[in-house]
Amino acid sequence: MAAVPKNHCGSLSAAVLAMCWSTPALSKEEPLLEYGLGVGAVAFEDYRGSDTSHVYPLPVPYLVYNGKFLKADRDGVRGTLFNQDRVELNLSVNATTPVRSDRERSGMPDLRPTVEVGPSFELHVWRSDDARIKLDFRMPLRAAFTVQASPRMIGWTFTPRFNLDIADPFGFSGWNLGLLAGPLFADRRYDDYFYTVATQYATTLRPAYQATGGYAGTQTTAALSKRFPHFWVGAYVRYDTLSGAAFIDSPLVQSRRYWAGGVGISWMIHRSSTMVEVPD
Repeated sequence: MAAVPKNHCGSLSAAVLAMCWSTPALSKEEPLLEYGLGVGAVAFEDYRGSDTSHVYPLPVPYLVYNGKFLKADRDGVRGTLFNQDRVELNLSVNATTPVRSDRERSGMPDLRPTVEVGPSFELHVWRSDDARIKLDFRMPLRAAFTVQASPRMIGWTFTPRFNLDIADPFGFSGWNLGLLAGPLFADRRYDDYFYTVATQYATTLRPAYQATGGYAGTQTTAALSKRFPHFWVGAYVRYDTLSGAAFIDSPLVQSRRYWAGGVGISWMIHRSSTMVEVPD
């Protein structure tokens, strides 16, 4: 698993879908543990709304663990709290990078990296008869904390989204295509951390502003990956729009839409001889 990087804030309107149930997915045998390590690069804005972007080289871990209660795969690292054919309750984790106070935030405090953790209710909306195409609806609700000597809670995020997984897309055997789309929500404290301009930091070009929380825009991500015998390759691209976001009038928002992406490769280090049954 090489996780698709999450962006900075809020890292959503109701969605309606006519649900069509299929028969439960079949099972297959996979190694209990498989891991590797590689390199990659990602490019994205300093924070959602910034017009400053950077390219970051980074290590790319590959990890698949098919434990009974803890799992790690292309969907991320998660603890399975409740699992049925149609629904799951998992533990969801996210993180953001630090942001130095340059350009739009000149003279303001740096933004600490954050971690987010909370439950994710997942609904298995539809499966094709051969389980090659899977549509899920995921609803992660996470509390966000700063990473520092004395961590502090900075609010909540709610990111419901539809996730479509397609195995062997367009006839390319062994490849996996993932499409993820949905709106983002954050509470007042979370938006305050990223978008409020306190009076003491106001300038003629950056007036004071108080963020209120609420709808935070929409993200659409496409990811493509393949596991070869001795290595894994993957890439993703994401389109992000802040149109209609509650904080759109903040002077710290300089770009209302942008693209981000990344590529990576990992070489296999270990594959467990212990096999376990997992859903196909």
